[in-house]
Amino acid sequence: MKNCLFVLILLVFFSCTDTKNNLKIIDGNAIGTTFTVRYLAADTNNYETKIDSLINAINKSASTYIPTSDLSKINKGDTTILADANLQEVFKKSAKIFKETEGAFDPTIGILVNAWGFGPEKPIENLDSLKVQELLKFVGFDKVQLQNGKIKKLYPEIYIDFNAIAKGYLVDMLSRMFEKNGVANYMIEIGGEIRARGNNEKGTPWKIAIENPNTDGTRSFATVIELKDESIATSGNYRKYKVKEDGTKYVHTINPKTGFAKESNLLSASVISTSDCADVDAYATAFMEMGLEKSTAFLKNHPELKVYLIFIDEKGEIQTYKSANFNN
Repeated sequence: MKNCLFVLILLVFFSCTDTKNNLKIIDGNAIGTTFTVRYLAADTNNYETKIDSLINAINKSASTYIPTSDLSKINKGDTTILADANLQEVFKKSAKIFKETEGAFDPTIGILVNAWGFGPEKPIENLDSLKVQELLKFVGFDKVQLQNGKIKKLYPEIYIDFNAIAKGYLVDMLSRMFEKNGVANYMIEIGGEIRARGNNEKGTPWKIAIENPNTDGTRSFATVIELKDESIATSGNYRKYKVKEDGTKYVHTINPKTGFAKESNLLSASVISTSDCADVDAYATAFMEMGLEKSTAFLKNHPELKVYLIFIDEKGEIQTYKSANFNN
């Protein structure tokens, strides 16, 4: 269910500080992936320390890979945990998009993410349709509630996995930090999820490339876009998958309705909006499960979203779809 990095940043690499253009770059590791922050500012604030603090806060709150995080404790059955502001916001956003997508985006798919071998817990060997059906009893975001600051589960076996929205949310947290400090020109990228504001060091909008779904290890660009005070998230299945001994392919985007790790006709979904990066992160994941037809139907009622979809047509050929408002 977790988004992979399918977006490349089309920027020339500079040293950490370019005094002429006042470009500063901070990069590192965060929530199981890499991040790069580029910004223009004349102040001497230590944003690296602030960034590290926010990364640690999200890890403590919503990581499924850190056993001592609040979410890990909740998944293990600890009913005393009070969700902090970060976990509550991620929960509320997830509930909203779960409802909008009619369950296509569902963080309670975590038990099946683990079962298929894409999560932090031990996978289930020889997972068959009968066992999948049993596990589906514990899937459904309508089976969890946020009450008085606590996340309550209908069944103790429910395993919540916010990895398909957490990267985007951390992008939003860093963005809000820059906004609070008056930084008007920045680009934040965490594992391929991006938010950009203002212009780059050349005085032009930040340029982002969307990759082709190459499966041979090579990289090429499907299109290049300009982000103008917008967020972008891309999800896809062409890199993160498993192949069993019998040749059966299992992808990391688990269908929360069927419980199976099978591909839709979408190879990748890129979603752009002026809204939070967490939102587009979740929508991109949902579209991968929904497939082309359901995604395009959904978009008719959501003009605030711009999309670039790469899919396989009935002849087995790769095609692209751009929403009417995709004008890059």
